[in-house]
Amino acid sequence: MAMWDPWRGCHRYSEGCRFCYIHKGDAKRGVDTEQIVKTKRFAAPVETGKDGNWRMKPGQLVYLCFSSDFLLEEADPWRAECWDMIRRRPDLRFLFLTKRITRFLQCVPEDWGQGYDNVIVGCTVENQARAEERLPLFSRLPIQHRNIICQPLLGPLDIEAYLDGVELVVVGGESDRSARPLDYAWVLSLRDQCVRRGVHFQFRQCGTHFIKDGRQYTLSTKDLCGQARKANIDW
Repeated sequence: MAMWDPWRGCHRYSEGCRFCYIHKGDAKRGVDTEQIVKTKRFAAPVETGKDGNWRMKPGQLVYLCFSSDFLLEEADPWRAECWDMIRRRPDLRFLFLTKRITRFLQCVPEDWGQGYDNVIVGCTVENQARAEERLPLFSRLPIQHRNIICQPLLGPLDIEAYLDGVELVVVGGESDRSARPLDYAWVLSLRDQCVRRGVHFQFRQCGTHFIKDGRQYTLSTKDLCGQARKANIDW
C-alpha cells in the first residue's frame, strides 16, 4: 500500500463532511483546509531513486488523494498531469474516493474510454438522500472497477438496486466526540444486500457512538477499526 496526495485541502460538501478528519487535523496544526495547494510529492508515482528504479514499488495499491478529493474543482489545472502519471504506471493500482461524482466525466482524460484497468473509483454516500443523488449516475459511468463507500454511515441505507458492477462496499462509522451514532443493524442490512448480490463487503470501523441491540456504547478512536474486525462480518 502507498499514499499519493498530489494536492491537499478540501471543502465540506455534504452531511458526511461535518466531522472530517482532514479539517480536524489541519485545525490542530493551524492549517487552512480551504486552501487547495500542490504538495511536494505531486509527482510521487514517477519519482526514481539513484539507481533509476521507481521509488513507489510496483504491484502496490495506491491510495490517491485521501487528504482531498481527486475531482475537486481547484485541481482541474493539475489533474491531466496526474492522469499522465497513472498511465505511465500500469504496474500500480490507483484508488480514489469522491463525493463529487457528478464532475466525473468532465475530469477524465480523452483516452479514458470505458476506464483504465488500474484505476478504482469509490463513490461515497452517507445517507439515503445522497445515495439516490449519486448512485444512479455512478452506476452508468464508464468505470472498470467501482466501489461504494458508506462512511460515515449516518442512517439506514438501501443500495441494493445499485450494486450491479460494484466490486466492494465499505461501511464505517464516524470518529468524533460529537459523532452521530452508528447502529449495527444498519451495517448488517448493508451486508445482507451485498451477500444477496454477490458483492464483497467490508466493515471498516465502528463509530465513536455505536448502537448494538438497542444499547449505545462509546468507543475510543483507537479501538474503532479493531472492534469492526472483531465483528468478523466481512464477506
